[in-house]
Amino acid sequence: MNWPAASFDWNQARAFLATAEHGSLSAAARALGQTQPTVGRQVTALEDQLGVALFDRAGRGLILTDPGQQLLIHMREMGAAAERAALTATGQSQALRGTVSVTASDVFSAHLLPRIIADLARKTPEIDIEVVSANDLRDLSRREADIAIRHVRPEDPNLTARLLGEGHGRFYAAAAYLERRGRPQTRADLARHDFVGFLDAKGMAATMASFDIPIPEQNIRYRTDSGLVMWELVRAGLGIGLMSDDLGRVTPDVDLLLPGERAFTYPIWLVTHRELQSSRRIRHVFDHLAEAISAHIKRTRNQAAP
Repeated sequence: MNWPAASFDWNQARAFLATAEHGSLSAAARALGQTQPTVGRQVTALEDQLGVALFDRAGRGLILTDPGQQLLIHMREMGAAAERAALTATGQSQALRGTVSVTASDVFSAHLLPRIIADLARKTPEIDIEVVSANDLRDLSRREADIAIRHVRPEDPNLTARLLGEGHGRFYAAAAYLERRGRPQTRADLARHDFVGFLDAKGMAATMASFDIPIPEQNIRYRTDSGLVMWELVRAGLGIGLMSDDLGRVTPDVDLLLPGERAFTYPIWLVTHRELQSSRRIRHVFDHLAEAISAHIKRTRNQAAP
């Protein structure tokens, strides 16, 4: 290997790559967990070392120059190699200590994970857990989390997944809303009611239509990107909301609607990167989550049974 030619400062390379991918120094700084001046100094230092300008300014953003475009190809390869090296190194750890990060939706993170993690902490107190509460799919290959709880099966061949079971969701509304607007008795009645949902009202309406529930998009009047906020809006009496049975049934100030209707079902997958399966601590947390969530699904199903 030509070592003198491979003398890039990796911090500078990361700063360049993050800036190129996010389009600005401020966005790159947030992604890297650094300050904007620090990222700017690293990019400038790399430009000085190479003797070329890598970015042109465009308003508040940055556009790659031709040399920057060429460098980006190689830097992405370096970044991918660094990620693989980190995954492999983590995968070789056999100690039941260290940090494991778990990502799940905000409702799942707040409602279910704390009890599961508390039980894990009693059994293996030297494992630290980071909960990444997010309603989008975090990139496990980029180490945005070690383990993910998802409702869709991953398509990335580098990920391994275990189907734990199915969750069930139903419609709920607060007593204040039902007193004001009346209680729907059939699915057709739902079309005349207000709903609380996520920001993608069009997508929600399409999903409901696939279950033969004709909810006009304009009826989804209160929208948020947070499941927890959505549930609080329902509890405040603003409209009808769709929530998992395990949370809906234990919330005292909401009523279950259409109790005789078939519940909505969704799969629950536990996902990690293949490289991490040989890490004893990650495998331990993965297996603990799998056992605890599977048991929770079974309990919820039995409680919901007539």
